Amino acid sequence: MSGKQSTAGRLYGVGLGPGDPSLMTVRAVEVIAEADVIAYHSARHGRSIARSIAARHIRADHIEERLVYPVTTETTDHPGGYQGAIDEFYAEASARLAAHLDAGRTVAVLAEGDPLFYGSYMHMHKRLADRYDTEVIPGVTSVSAAAARLGTPLAEGEEVLTILPGTLPEEELTARLASTDAAVVMKLGRTFTKVRGALEGSGRLGDARYVERATMAGERLAQLADVDAESVPYFSVAVLPSQAGAERPESRERGEVVVVGTGPAGPLWLTPETRGALAAADDLVGYTTYLDRVPRRPGQVRHGSDNRVESERAEFALDLARRGRRVAVVSGGDPGVFAMATAVLEAASQEEYADVPVRVLPGVTAANAAAARAGAPLGHDYATISLSDRLKPWEVIAERLHAAASADLVLALYNPGSRSRTWQVGKARELLLEHRAPDTPVVVARDVGGTGERVRIVRLADLDPVEVDMRTILLVGSSQTRAVRRGDGEEIVWTPRRYPEA
Repeated sequence: MSGKQSTAGRLYGVGLGPGDPSLMTVRAVEVIAEADVIAYHSARHGRSIARSIAARHIRADHIEERLVYPVTTETTDHPGGYQGAIDEFYAEASARLAAHLDAGRTVAVLAEGDPLFYGSYMHMHKRLADRYDTEVIPGVTSVSAAAARLGTPLAEGEEVLTILPGTLPEEELTARLASTDAAVVMKLGRTFTKVRGALEGSGRLGDARYVERATMAGERLAQLADVDAESVPYFSVAVLPSQAGAERPESRERGEVVVVGTGPAGPLWLTPETRGALAAADDLVGYTTYLDRVPRRPGQVRHGSDNRVESERAEFALDLARRGRRVAVVSGGDPGVFAMATAVLEAASQEEYADVPVRVLPGVTAANAAAARAGAPLGHDYATISLSDRLKPWEVIAERLHAAASADLVLALYNPGSRSRTWQVGKARELLLEHRAPDTPVVVARDVGGTGERVRIVRLADLDPVEVDMRTILLVGSSQTRAVRRGDGEEIVWTPRRYPEA
């Protein structure tokens, strides 16, 4: 409630609910009865859904203000285009209402659904609420009405409900639909074909329901995949309901394995595509530490294991998929960088798994995350090398370090040390100092994105192996890499994109 003029009338934004007059609130009916002026929006044809919902409460002595849009979906010759025509209309409409308010009249602006939820009233509210006493009467939204008519929960427990306008670009819709648990897409009509494409692209089309004119005459409910685009009006929504109560089939004719990366830490590092794959999976397979980063969903089965059984884990996931299960194999970082994608694809190359579909989805790598925290040390050519000699001899590692260092490449060193591998960092430092100056910047990044994050910049000569463990990645600069302390005291590292000519 707000206001500036004590002698002026009062402004009400009145939510009428989704269409059925019996779903109007008691307060909405009271406000209409008290009002001197009843205002409502309409297209140029003059019909107003809002007025039709409230018709039984509108009296002959009410002053009616019909706010007729100059343009809806058609073109306009306004010099400011569509937006210019609409802005001019809102300014003129709010001025008309202000004249009534200045005369001491109470004005009720009718709004379908809720006044501040994708409604026309909000444009009057933004122009008038700071000048006049104002009250907004909430109403039942079309979202709630659609769920009620479908008889299905929208969201349950810790599920995330996303509400989207169908006017978004298709790629944006696809990404958001892939990354959420449940969703409602508003403003269908001309956007229906695009929304259907986004649902299909995100793998959610089979779950999507269609609701047209919920609670109103002509209501229609259907599977969205079965709806003819030519028949879809503006007052319809697409609904992806809660998955918590959905039964996950014991088997399908065809399962699949999706290998995903969770990034270096928690949910902030997940891509929308990965979120969608994790939500859709029947089974999650992975190292327990990485599985703990994934939200729990009812009906999903988790298969956690030690970090040293990659081949067994891959074959287990493929066996589940052969039985018709949708399986997500979970890695940290990017699954294709020293992670599970290689193990899964190697196993999938065996004849017995030849018919099992396998997809690999990218993730944020530890090197990219650490580089972003430090500045831009990977701004030029760089090489990525694992210092772990568990799967390859140290002689091979040393040879590659020599080659990359002599080529003056920035180095991203993975798996530099652990409780059982304590000497490799010191040996690598000695080797690199044969090719690099002692003051070469080194980014020492531990647990990037996690609660124990620590990112430091040290000289190569001062790199202390004691500070390095299995949760650390090292970024070693080239001869061109610069470390600069800025005015705020923060030190940043960057490698120029231009390399000096010989």
